[in-house]
Amino acid sequence: MQYRRLGNTGFEVSALGFGAMRLPVAEDKKVDRPKAVRAIQRALELGVNYVDSAFGYHEGESEEVIGEVLKGGWRGEVRIATKNPYKGPSGEEWNGNLDTQLRRLGVDHIHYYLMHGLAWQEYSEGVTAPGGPLEMAHRAREQGKIGRLCLSCHDTPENMIRLIDTGEFATITLQYNLLDRTNEPVIEHAVRKGVGVVVMGPVGGGRLVPPSERVRAMIPGGARSTPEVALRFVLSNPGVSAAISGMGSVEQVEENAATCSREEPLSAEEKAHVLHALEETRKLADLYCTGCNYCMPCPNEVNIPRAFSLMNLHRVYGLTESARRGYAWKRTAEKCVECGECEPKCPQKIPIVERLKEVAETLG
Repeated sequence: MQYRRLGNTGFEVSALGFGAMRLPVAEDKKVDRPKAVRAIQRALELGVNYVDSAFGYHEGESEEVIGEVLKGGWRGEVRIATKNPYKGPSGEEWNGNLDTQLRRLGVDHIHYYLMHGLAWQEYSEGVTAPGGPLEMAHRAREQGKIGRLCLSCHDTPENMIRLIDTGEFATITLQYNLLDRTNEPVIEHAVRKGVGVVVMGPVGGGRLVPPSERVRAMIPGGARSTPEVALRFVLSNPGVSAAISGMGSVEQVEENAATCSREEPLSAEEKAHVLHALEETRKLADLYCTGCNYCMPCPNEVNIPRAFSLMNLHRVYGLTESARRGYAWKRTAEKCVECGECEPKCPQKIPIVERLKEVAETLG
């Protein structure tokens, strides 16, 4: 396992973090605890030292399972990161969540404690209220309940940078992968500020899990799997401290650990090849739709950019299984009644009605 500096925390974190959001589940939809415990234990055996969870993952079972693992003797060898979803003005409610999480985990101290999915507006209007979560977090740190205050964020890059610049957070957990490089400027800024960068969704929320020969071919000579390419790409960014992957089996753990044990995720030649491939796919995707949203809103509630984005997964990246799975959720293209209201708004003059038919036929 490779290890990297986690910002200015003084901790060397494993390149692979265990994401405890997608633990294996049994037929009753509850976590299959023996399998989940074994998967986490195997990750720790292979050198993973960062386990990420949250208050609501698996309705609280995620933290309880981690607590079971810690009772097995791993307490001094792993850093726990978990998240508090409360972002209103009540410090007491925020602290109540923290106490619940300490109890679930069976610990009296959480190393990295994140404000979950924090947006700038929530920070400025709720979290920083007098007697609110931020004041309570400072108190919890003084009491030894938490180590470092951190955040996860899905806000705009500009607002992520504003949150980093508050100086309140030791690490930021953000989205970054082959399919979405929007946050690269945020990563660069975090590094300049000494804030550790932890990447969530390195395999695109599961979209980069199914096989794709096109993605595998982005690395000269090919790769064993699509997730391997995805992880190696994320870790080739020198600003990334760790990539957390949701792993539901020992097999997934072992495959990802092998990938993250490479001294060099991508050689200079391999990275140049991947970046060139990504630029070419971006050009192809933009020919189909740039996602400008000028066509929206649709009077019949067709999410046109979403439909075309899924089609690009199929056409451009060869991720047909992921595209069909995403389309099956709402089958949005089939709501089109061919009113044509969207087409005059499109700066690319895309024949939207015909393209939506194509989406429905191909992905439906």
